[in-house]
Amino acid sequence: MRQRSRRRIMRATVELVDQRGYAGTTLTDIAERAGLARGLLSYYFDGKRLLMQSATHRLMHRTLASSLAELPPGASPEARLARAIDAVLALALEHPRVMRSHLALILDPDTGAFVQDPEQQQLGAILQGLLLDWGAPDPIAEHAVLRSALMGGCIGVLLPGAELSLAPIRADLFRRYDLSWELGVPPQPLPPERERPPARG
Repeated sequence: MRQRSRRRIMRATVELVDQRGYAGTTLTDIAERAGLARGLLSYYFDGKRLLMQSATHRLMHRTLASSLAELPPGASPEARLARAIDAVLALALEHPRVMRSHLALILDPDTGAFVQDPEQQQLGAILQGLLLDWGAPDPIAEHAVLRSALMGGCIGVLLPGAELSLAPIRADLFRRYDLSWELGVPPQPLPPERERPPARG
């Protein structure tokens, strides 16, 4: 029952923030959507900020696991890592309010902090396993690098007034891990060309 209630709360949080944004969503709204007493939210989560982070980590974990499950048995480590990168980046386009709120909370210098809750730990374990299979000599350290790169990629897609398209962000990540463009779920048939320096003369 405890885990079921937590899942309902986190699912309701994502649904409401998707619709109304973080500021427009109250704990009372979340409790009503989840069909639970308001007091249970405080029992399971220490405040709205931590609930938001846990809910986003759950969304990322479930999306990643579901996307990897779609691959055929015996898919290469490169194919699995490519699918994982695409799954996380796609969340910025599919759930922009949720992902923008999550990143803003982490980066807030007054209240921000990276929360390593059970959902985040499950997400991290999957990514570390993928990096180990891919051949990373230190999967834990490489996971920290990949996590930062994925966060930066999501920020690039979501930055108000200066949004980047997904293709060049994905291309940079795929180059880092020597992944072929056609792996995963490409946003376009061919990779974007790097800008060439002007010809001399």
